[in-house]
Amino acid sequence: MHIGIDVGGTNTDAVLLEGRSVLAECKRTTTADVTTGIVEAVGGLRQAFDPAAIKAVMIGTTHFVNAVVEGRGLTRTAAVRLGLPATTALPPFVDWPRRLRQVIGGHGYLCHGGHEYDGRVISPLDEDELRRVAADIAAKGVRSVALSSVFSLVNGDLERQAAEILTAEVPDLVISFSHEIGRLGLLERENATIINAALRELAGQIADGLVASLTAQGIHAPLFLSQNDGTLMELEYARCYPVATFSSGLTNSMRGGAFLSGLHECAVIDVGGTTTDIGMLHNGFPREASSEVTISGVRTNFRMPDVLSLGLGGGSVVNQTPDGIGVGPDSVGFRLSQQALVFGGDTLTVTDVAVAAGLADIGDPDRVRHLDRALVGSVLGHVRDEISSHVDRMRACPAPLPVVLVGGGSVLVPDEIEGVSELIRPAHHAFANAIGAAIAQVGGEVDRVFAMEPARRDEVLDAARQEAVDKAVAAGAKADTVRIVDVEEIPLAYLPGNASRVRARAVGDLVFD
Repeated sequence: MHIGIDVGGTNTDAVLLEGRSVLAECKRTTTADVTTGIVEAVGGLRQAFDPAAIKAVMIGTTHFVNAVVEGRGLTRTAAVRLGLPATTALPPFVDWPRRLRQVIGGHGYLCHGGHEYDGRVISPLDEDELRRVAADIAAKGVRSVALSSVFSLVNGDLERQAAEILTAEVPDLVISFSHEIGRLGLLERENATIINAALRELAGQIADGLVASLTAQGIHAPLFLSQNDGTLMELEYARCYPVATFSSGLTNSMRGGAFLSGLHECAVIDVGGTTTDIGMLHNGFPREASSEVTISGVRTNFRMPDVLSLGLGGGSVVNQTPDGIGVGPDSVGFRLSQQALVFGGDTLTVTDVAVAAGLADIGDPDRVRHLDRALVGSVLGHVRDEISSHVDRMRACPAPLPVVLVGGGSVLVPDEIEGVSELIRPAHHAFANAIGAAIAQVGGEVDRVFAMEPARRDEVLDAARQEAVDKAVAAGAKADTVRIVDVEEIPLAYLPGNASRVRARAVGDLVFD
């Protein structure tokens, strides 16, 4: 048996699985501190299992992305870039919002080092320069450092050597390496590393809190967190790479949709309490974004799902204005059970409209019988049109495509949508996010530039595949279950020497002790 948990903006869902069978499910309101909601959701399953029988707990959490968006709990962080005499035009933090830069200090340092795309060193490390940087970091009371180097994805040695020099001078420094976090694109990779470094202390506190909350209920099984590519990571890994949890809720829903429907090539629409998220599944995994992703105004390039989000969900506020009906993006969120009309509140929400239309049976329907039929029809028409247009934007070809509906708010979606060949609401669809966490696999990925000589092309691709497999096994995957799910080769025409960017991803089933 294992437990899957997903923390959403409105609800925290938990499911109990034995193998691939769903035994029990529980939905609780997300709490302001998040952890309390997790405890309550697991508590709702307690009568269905013996704590000693649980082999693993998988959690998809919004703790970390919320911390960045709200600018709270972040550690003062320094960004050390190796690249002089190049890269001086755009220093670290150059494109950061002022508010967020002030929260973490905004201390940036440019030092010698870095590589060309083919592995040649731009300039050697200057140890005295790095020691002066270390002294300044210590004087400012900075505890976490984001270390980035030009083309470190080709060769990360200079980042590691610089870390040894910095920690020799300031032993308690926590270092995050850009070659372990981001992808091609110096500024975006550096930004992702800074965000990760700023979250490291919070990650330790949250990890300890999650373990303590489960231990209090008698559960001593290993704890895993969901990553934003639909795979799992061990708790110790999450302490080092908290940024990898961003958007894990979306990928959980999509993976859960694939599991429940049996489809591996389709669109998934996840309608929650605050937002509706639409993504595409390829080979059973979310299609990844091909460009940079903006997090709270900061451009980053670590792996993220290609998802369109609209401010439309069960908790979206409905406003009647002289110009017509307005739906969202404002939402009552996790306060739905206090503020919606059907629960005795005074705010008209999409959930109230769904109850009035007979699409949902929650709360007290008598409280919304007075709603005008024209209003109800207008709101549902708005929902249909918005979702239809966003599905159309996500499609890769003009042919109609199957769509899987998941999430507690999926009852809001009409049975027919233009451009959709088949609309599937699978069993347990309201808990697809938690199920996606529970059935998630372990992954490994390679993404870097190779010199792709024609005679060695197959050899290079095989080496990239094998490295991805080895990373998956090292992360905890059962060796005989690991498979390659994606290989991408992009020739870089602007670089000499037949250079190509190669991305390979492998996944496998988790080893249960």
